[in-house]
Amino acid sequence: MIDLYTWTTPNGRKASIMLEETGLAYTAHAVDITAGEQFDPEFLKISPNNKIPAIVDQENGLTMMQSGAILLYLAEKAGMLMPKEGRASWQVMEWLMWQMGDLGPMIGQAHHFLKFNKGKSAYAEERYGKEAKRLYGVLDKRLAEHEYIVDDYSVADIAAWPWISRFEWHGIDLDEFPNVKRWYVAIAASRGAITCPRR
Repeated sequence: MIDLYTWTTPNGRKASIMLEETGLAYTAHAVDITAGEQFDPEFLKISPNNKIPAIVDQENGLTMMQSGAILLYLAEKAGMLMPKEGRASWQVMEWLMWQMGDLGPMIGQAHHFLKFNKGKSAYAEERYGKEAKRLYGVLDKRLAEHEYIVDDYSVADIAAWPWISRFEWHGIDLDEFPNVKRWYVAIAASRGAITCPRR
């Protein structure tokens, strides 16, 4: 049994989607980040960086924070959604790191300035709006040649999809990125119950 500590953010949804995909037994615990629950001392024992998601694997007592690490751990535990070796394995890792280092942080800033603090900083809105479009372009180019980010559906797709699902918050018209739109709609259509997991 996995205890999942999460909230309804893109990073939180990544862990929920992964657990649903793998079929691993889990219990979800809401950590209301709007009420500051991520700073509770008990939660900090699990996630020292006071961020969701975090997990506790009751089978071995392992606690883990950071969504990318959680995805990799669950992929290894379940034996799925991460190629075991070779080129494909490194490509999935590469695109997972792209999501963790670029897509998530940058369009997270787009959320902050374009959705929640619009009109506060023209410079920030322009900067992160342009960067969001650049990153969508990177993904669109990749998906022009691949059905999924690395051929087969993997943790790379699970990591990116919840962020792209908020495209309206980024000021993005998906029609401008037809390959991203095709990928986004296909995953939503084929995995609807999974991409909108229970809390």
